[in-house]
Parts: sequence; structure tokens; C-alpha cells
Amino acid sequence: MTGALSPTHWLVILVVVLLLFGAKRMPDAARGIGRSLRIFKAETKALSDDGESPSPAESPTPAPAAVEAGSARPAGTTPSADAAPARSTDASTV
Repeated sequence: MTGALSPTHWLVILVVVLLLFGAKRMPDAARGIGRSLRIFKAETKALSDDGESPSPAESPTPAPAAVEAGSARPAGTTPSADAAPARSTDASTV
């Protein structure tokens, strides 16, 4: 025994897999494995690229400034008169 699988071993494994899952489910299973491998490859590439700075040609456009919660208006504008008043946290107004 050399440790490597011979062609007859692979044939037996293929027949067992076909018997277990059926011929109709094999393309879907192969498609799912392919998608999983693509996602895994993209994630590992993203992890390896995480520490490197992107080149000027690859740099994405700058993200817009973060908006505070409750402040969805553009910078420099004032709240309108029809905006709801702030709620009081006074326990006496329950």
C-alpha cells in the first residue's frame, strides 16, 4: 500500500457517492461546493490584503462621512419647524 488512491479506489468512491446522493442532486452539490470555494478564496484574499495599502488604481472612492443616529440631515442645515420635539425623560409626565 503506497498511501495514494488508485483509479479503482476513486471509481468505488464515485459509485458510493452517486448511490448515496443520486444523479439529480450531484450538479447542485457541485455548484454549492464551487460557490463555497469561491467565497472562501475571496475571504482569504481579503484577509491577506488587509494589511497592505491599495495602489492608487485600486483605491476605492472615499466613503461618505458617518451620520450620527437621529441626525439624518445634511451638514450645515437646521432642523425644520415641523420636526417632532424631543421627549422628556421626566418621570412625572408618565
